[in-house]
Amino acid sequence: MKVNVVNMEGTKVRTMDLPAKIFAAPIMKDLMHQAFVRQRANARQGTHSTKNRGEVSGGGRKPWRQKGTGRARHGSIRSPIWVGGGKIHTPRPRDYSKKMPKKMRRAALRSALTIKAVEENIVVIDEITLPESKTKLIAEALGKLVGDSSSLILISKEDAAYEAVVRSTANLPKVKALVANYINIRDLLGYDKVILPLNALDVIASFLG
Repeated sequence: MKVNVVNMEGTKVRTMDLPAKIFAAPIMKDLMHQAFVRQRANARQGTHSTKNRGEVSGGGRKPWRQKGTGRARHGSIRSPIWVGGGKIHTPRPRDYSKKMPKKMRRAALRSALTIKAVEENIVVIDEITLPESKTKLIAEALGKLVGDSSSLILISKEDAAYEAVVRSTANLPKVKALVANYINIRDLLGYDKVILPLNALDVIASFLG
């Protein structure tokens, strides 16, 4: 698949072929869905908790005698039927994480990248250079590259250039900067465009190709 390589001004620099193993892979929607659900589940902390009747404080004695009062019999004011009592059938701490083999996760990423390429939503750029970390500069560049579309910017590694892009995009709600090694199915599906510098493309090809 041939794509145009552009610069920060949106001007075509040259044409190149995207790696077929990554950007022309079989599209497996079921696998993409499984990877997406796994990522969402693994992000859950699972720390929600409520107290049962054995954990609620108080209620150490019988509130009134068993017979003779005319009232219903009760053994503790911390019974679940009392206000302030323990809770039953409520969330308890648990692990929501799901397992998925690495080959399946990477196949899902290739499927998502293939869809982006087929729909012409991948913008290959020669390099991302910012003279200084200013939101105005990156916003102007993105306007020329993707217009009003939301965009995922992939950076080859965590260096000074990456920090500059992160600081510049922090106030842009429709833009996210991500290290290429951390590419994931949720971000690929969550943004309209993928801005891919050539050095980030090499990183992706190293573990998906």
